[in-house]
Amino acid sequence: MVNEACDIVIVGGGLNGAALACALRHGPHSVVLLEPKPPGAPEENWDPRVYAYSPGNVNWIKSLGGWGETLRAQAVYRMRIHGDAGGGLDFDSLDAGLPELAWIAENGRLQSALWNTFADSPNPRIVTTPAEAITWGSGGRHTLRLADGSTLTTRLLVAADGANSWVRQQAGIGFLLEDYHHVGVVANFATEKPHRGAAWQWFRADGVLAYLPLPGKRISMVWSTPPEHAAELRALAPDELARRVAEAGRHALGELACITPAAGFPLKRRLADEWVRPGLVLLGDTAHTVHPLAGQGVNLGFRDSRLLAEVLKSGGDPGEIGRLTAYAARRREDVVSMQFVTGGLRKLFGHETLCAPSSGKAPEPPDKAPTLRYPEGDKSFLGRPDERLESLIRNMRNLGMNFTDHFPPLTQALMHHAVL
Repeated sequence: MVNEACDIVIVGGGLNGAALACALRHGPHSVVLLEPKPPGAPEENWDPRVYAYSPGNVNWIKSLGGWGETLRAQAVYRMRIHGDAGGGLDFDSLDAGLPELAWIAENGRLQSALWNTFADSPNPRIVTTPAEAITWGSGGRHTLRLADGSTLTTRLLVAADGANSWVRQQAGIGFLLEDYHHVGVVANFATEKPHRGAAWQWFRADGVLAYLPLPGKRISMVWSTPPEHAAELRALAPDELARRVAEAGRHALGELACITPAAGFPLKRRLADEWVRPGLVLLGDTAHTVHPLAGQGVNLGFRDSRLLAEVLKSGGDPGEIGRLTAYAARRREDVVSMQFVTGGLRKLFGHETLCAPSSGKAPEPPDKAPTLRYPEGDKSFLGRPDERLESLIRNMRNLGMNFTDHFPPLTQALMHHAVL
């Protein structure tokens, strides 16, 4: 049995935890990274978990040495967003004076690359024995008891163990949960036509479909859709799935061919009630999750890691509540504003009657629709109230997209926020 004391324990070695460990490895604090399942060597098969990384985060990862040649990364130079009634947005990196809008890379390979940066370093020390309990100490010194009976006492415990965080549960920290009642269906495809570094997104009656470019003539697909439609997509044979996805994307890249099976994950928004306590900080998905339609979940987590590493580099007590509170205040504005934007877009394009699965039945009309009176001879508002509301919402949101596309300052402001 070993009883060890250190400055910082990071629980969770995914992207955010590994990036923070990498950023702290030359700092003034002793660091332990607790991860029972370290990543293995990258596989040749394509990882269905593909994310869009902002240029600001990519530059930070490069500075840490974690963006290497083993990554199969593709730059995004253009984003084409289509509404459901003709509206659209077109973001171009040249218009914004940027080398690229984002980078697309596989989760597994980036995680392995980050771990390789500290593979031969004594700091952080890697511990693969899972934790079984936490004793919350006064003054912020907390002790983890591991499965082998040993203990780790730390001045700062960083919870980076994901949306279903064990550390957050042990701390008794609650969270706001909004179930979007959608599932993100993901799969990778070979394409008939080259994508030329463009990403596509379609707001459809059955959800939001996105194509993310991968190196070569390949894309990663994300389809945010109701559970019934998601189950239908996942049950399709590969050829039929490819046909359906190509058709839904208006054959923008010609015919498609599956190169990974479809997988799915439920979409939920979470916001922890507390992000920091003396000697404790929640990081990334442990503190917050957002709808994936803006591709910003992983980027918010990296910006958490970037700022926390910056706050801790000066040394001193890493768990001191004053500095942790200042960190949380600076991060909250970014996270809450992104949740507001993605939530607003989801609601704007997710009106109940507009988001029924394409294979499902339309809702039964009421026995008798309400009767409304209009000025004599005015036929512009004929139709049931729910139909008029849907038409109004559709026209307004597509008009808004067209306005944004034709107003360069607003378009550039949106792009610059996304590249941080």
